[in-house]
Amino acid sequence: MAVTESAPTNKKTLIQEFVDFLKTFGVIGLAIAFIIGAASSSLVTSLVQDIINPLVGLFLPSGDLEQLYVNATGVSGTPSQFRYGHLISEIIDFLIIAFIVFLTYKWLSKYRLVEDKTKPPK
Repeated sequence: MAVTESAPTNKKTLIQEFVDFLKTFGVIGLAIAFIIGAASSSLVTSLVQDIINPLVGLFLPSGDLEQLYVNATGVSGTPSQFRYGHLISEIIDFLIIAFIVFLTYKWLSKYRLVEDKTKPPK
């Protein structure tokens, strides 16, 4: 009876499998991006609330962009307040963050650190 030799199995520990998973799916990079994104988001929010809104407020009667609102009375006589100034402030905040993400993507694409999905594959 011939004994066949099987290839040695390279058994990985759970920790090694976990590290391989993190490397394969880029989870560590995603986590770092999330943390940096959260930090930059709070910086941009501060820029909008503490610098941009007061500058715009210089030209408004209320003196503050976020304080712009319209009062309306419903059919039942219940008053409602539509804070459109706050909405404008949030839109400015979003646009600045989106522009920063776009610039970061362009910079990373320039150095080929990310794959440019806008160009057809060669």
